[in-house]
Amino acid sequence: QVQLVESGGGLVQPGGSLRLSCVASGRTFSVHDIAWFRQAPGKEREFVATISKSGHSTWYASSVQGRFTISRDNAKNTVYLQLNSLAPGDTAVYYCNLDPNWGGTTWYPGASWGPGTQVTVSS
Repeated sequence: QVQLVESGGGLVQPGGSLRLSCVASGRTFSVHDIAWFRQAPGKEREFVATISKSGHSTWYASSVQGRFTISRDNAKNTVYLQLNSLAPGDTAVYYCNLDPNWGGTTWYPGASWGPGTQVTVSS
C-alpha cells in the first residue's frame, strides 16, 4: 500500500513561489498517476494538477495553468508541485492524491490522501 506525505508549504508574499513535495512509500509508486488537490477555508476540495505514471502527461486546472508545474521523480518516489506567481486566492491546504480519476471534464480524487501542507499567501 502506498502512503503519501506532503511538505514544502509555508507563508509567502503575493507574487512569490513555493515548491511542494509529495513523497510516497512503497515500491509501486511508478505505476500510479498522482494528483494535487487543494482546499481553502470554507470551500470544497478542488483539483489542481495531475501527472501520469511516466510523467509524460500533465493536466492542470484553468485557475493554475501557466503558474503551477507538476513533475515527478520516480527514482525518488516523489511528485513536486512548483507554485509561481502566487496570489491570496491560492491560500489552501494542498494534498497529493493517488490514482485520481478522469471524469470527462475534470479529475476526481482517488482513495488515498496525504495529510496535506498549508500554503498561505499574504503580505
